[in-house]
Amino acid sequence: MSYDENQPPAPPRRVGRGNLTIAIAALVPTALAGWLVWQTMSGPEENEPPKVLPLPSGPTGEPGGPTTSPSRTPASPSKSPSKSSDGKKGGTGPLAGKVVVVDPGHNLGNFQHSSEINRLVDIGTNRKECDTTGTATADGYTEAEFTRDVSQRLRRLLEKQGATVQFTHDNNRAFGPCVDERARIGNKAKADAVISIHADGASVGDRGFHVILPALVKAGAADTANIVGPSRELGERVAGRFVRATGSAPSNYVGDGTGLDVRKDLGGLNLSTVPKVFIECGNMRDPQDAALLKDSAWRQLAAQGMADGIAGYLQG
Repeated sequence: MSYDENQPPAPPRRVGRGNLTIAIAALVPTALAGWLVWQTMSGPEENEPPKVLPLPSGPTGEPGGPTTSPSRTPASPSKSPSKSSDGKKGGTGPLAGKVVVVDPGHNLGNFQHSSEINRLVDIGTNRKECDTTGTATADGYTEAEFTRDVSQRLRRLLEKQGATVQFTHDNNRAFGPCVDERARIGNKAKADAVISIHADGASVGDRGFHVILPALVKAGAADTANIVGPSRELGERVAGRFVRATGSAPSNYVGDGTGLDVRKDLGGLNLSTVPKVFIECGNMRDPQDAALLKDSAWRQLAAQGMADGIAGYLQG
């Protein structure tokens, strides 16, 4: 399961678009058709990304359940810091002074700590599992491996622009952290932006990426009133630049072709007090998407798209 609670996504709803900060055809009402037109009309660019044609939209797919056994043994925990990889508080560049928290979805150790990750935590609206194992491709490439790799690539790209980058975990924990702690890490850092990186576990034929935005929630410890607007702007920026960098289409099964989805059942969003989004980079259970997710060159493009979107948001 790609989400940070063991809960399938709500049925797709039409998301209000607002004023998109990057006007690309991936986010217009006739998104998939517009995306194809955009691809056709765009001239060749340096390092042109691979062209990934979406499959025709079909019935809404339900995400698959969490993978029950790992394909690989988690790497031994390291003691490396989860802040900037060089241990410094950012550097020089256009993002100097900005703090970005990167949340790699799931943890390879979760497979070996089922009782701990099944513990219920308060997410404001109700109680959910601490975390899940995540999903995997048919040949065993796990979501946790994917998210850690892309997160590390993203960190390097952001640090080159001067940002201070902090991870919620970086191969330094046996399992977790729980979804409520992931939110607190971003809050404590007073992050200017937080991105939680995932890959989906939906049905074969369900393809493409989508960015998950926080809904307006005020219940218990959850109050997203101050972050709904900024998070939407962050999500729109990331979605637009992700298309441009990777060539991937918006999801054909979530978000009505916009590449955006609004949810109120994710603790990582409900409990955040700083702008935050999730990104589902593709569907690990679809062979075509899985081939992309396993390709290191594509993962670099994915990280570049996220970095470009975050930088655009932070620079206004």
